[in-house]
Amino acid sequence: MFYDAGMRAEYREEPCKVALNRVKGMAFDWSLNPYMGCVHRCTFCYVRHFERRAERPSDERYGASIRVKTNVAEVLRRELARASWEHESVAIGAATDPYQPAEGRYRLTRGCLEALRNASNPFSIITRGPLIVRDADVLAEAARRASVSVTFSIPSLDEEVWRRSEPGTAHPRQRLRALKTLVDAGIKASVGMAPILPGISDRPEQLAEVVRAAREAGACGVWANLLFLKPGTREHFLDNLARDWPEERERYERLYARRAYLGADKTKPLREHVRALAREHGVRDRRRVRLEPEPPVIAEQLALAL
Repeated sequence: MFYDAGMRAEYREEPCKVALNRVKGMAFDWSLNPYMGCVHRCTFCYVRHFERRAERPSDERYGASIRVKTNVAEVLRRELARASWEHESVAIGAATDPYQPAEGRYRLTRGCLEALRNASNPFSIITRGPLIVRDADVLAEAARRASVSVTFSIPSLDEEVWRRSEPGTAHPRQRLRALKTLVDAGIKASVGMAPILPGISDRPEQLAEVVRAAREAGACGVWANLLFLKPGTREHFLDNLARDWPEERERYERLYARRAYLGADKTKPLREHVRALAREHGVRDRRRVRLEPEPPVIAEQLALAL
């Protein structure tokens, strides 16, 4: 265990028994998180909901104690080697950022990527951490063996919105530079504009700024979604809203009075607007080099030839 005064966090080095976690109700079936807890401390983080359900702090204390799964790569290698494992895609970073600053010290995410690469297992990553460029070599090797994709979470380029809602993260433009580095290396990387905050980061000019910047960085795609507020996240976000945008507090209490997710009447227009912006600015897969696995038949023929 050690304490990083600069990040105001305590790091607990604890081994894990399981690396891969079965997920229900999400767009993916398996998740992998080398760390638990996150020093980014985004005010809107949906993980706060799960922390509350587990009877752990979901308020400003969340992110003050980070669990470091010291043996996660070793456990992952064993799980991937099981005869029962069907090489399903794994989502990395669903519950905590795999490239938060601790990764610079522990290199657990890199170890997991190496395990997935060696097993030719598909995976996706979502991150706010530019540190991912350190692992461009492993990502490139993995992309030649299985499907690999990276999403950079960039909800807004508005300085005020970023500073107030994502207090522990790297600047959004640093993330865009990291995205460009990966795309130039042939790795599929996109931008996720989520969460968009109603009345705060959803103005047309704010959305257009992110889409333009994504195109300039070479993003292979862009998508967007609005904020959702479940218990745990809701209380913390509204407390911060009262401090940072007090004029918006009443609006949010009305919008989210009886629901955590806004309806299609709110989400559909936003998504359609971002899709239109993506078409207008030509956001699509423009990689000069596309690192992708060989089709199974070709791969098999190559193996026989060798």
